[in-house]
Amino acid sequence: METRKLYVAAYDVRDEKRLRRALRVMKGYATGGQKSVFECFLTEGERNRLLAAMNQTLDLDVDSLLLVELDPRMEVLTFGIAVPPRDPPFFYAG
Repeated sequence: METRKLYVAAYDVRDEKRLRRALRVMKGYATGGQKSVFECFLTEGERNRLLAAMNQTLDLDVDSLLLVELDPRMEVLTFGIAVPPRDPPFFYAG
C-alpha cells in the first residue's frame, strides 16, 4: 500500500474559465481547503497525476501553482474555526 503524504496546494489563475477547470481538478484530490488553497493527502502517483492535470489546465505564462509537501514530524497549528487536516481511513473516488 502506498503511503499518502500531506501537501498544501495553492494556485493563482488569471482567467475565469481556467480558474473553474483548476478548481475542478483540485477538488478531485483535496480533502480540505478553501478558495485557492487546498490540503491534499496524495500518493506519489496521485501527486504526479495532479501535476499533469494542472499543467494541462494552467497557462504557465501567467498562472501559478505551488505544491508543498508538509513535514509529517511537524505539528499542524490551526486558528479560529479551522479543522486540522487528517488522513481519513479511506477516500471516495467517484
